[in-house]
Amino acid sequence: MKKIMSALLLTCAASALPMGVSMAQDAAQLAPIADYVKSDIKPWLSDPAIIDALKAQDATNANLSAGDIDALDKKWRAEVDGSDHSMIDGVLGNALSKFLQEKKTASGGKITEIFVMDAKGLNVGQSDVTSDYWQGDEAKFQKSFGAGKDAVFVDEIEKDESTQTLQSQASVTISDDKGTPIGAITIGVNVDAL
Repeated sequence: MKKIMSALLLTCAASALPMGVSMAQDAAQLAPIADYVKSDIKPWLSDPAIIDALKAQDATNANLSAGDIDALDKKWRAEVDGSDHSMIDGVLGNALSKFLQEKKTASGGKITEIFVMDAKGLNVGQSDVTSDYWQGDEAKFQKSFGAGKDAVFVDEIEKDESTQTLQSQASVTISDDKGTPIGAITIGVNVDAL
């Protein structure tokens, strides 16, 4: 276990990305994902499409209570399983979602999904429908946005049963031009395509 943790720390230092990983995961498997995030994802995280959408939603959601967030999440989950998709369609149809869908397509199969979360962990834009609207209670948000500026969290690699591919989620804190964290992004990475 000590060897694995040392290797993980070396991987993080070598890639210049602070990164949280599962202790059971082999650092050699996670390094290509961290490298991909650094070289192919981070360069477009300051795009106005992302920053402007985050700033707008952060302002809109600034005063939401925990109860408000729970109600929005319940509405989203009901829409995932129901016939009314007005909330989901509103998010999937916005400019940020279109931007993320283009990035996913341009990845040539390396990206399986992308979603951006505001400062409360609520979806702002996404390439595909997520099962829930609030990510704030999950590691992907807590270990990226919750860890502060420049944080990157690469989750363990898992086999996707529907596609039979190895996938991982990498989550990155997004900051404004002053370096203040304003949200986070999660990218599903097809490890087999790297």
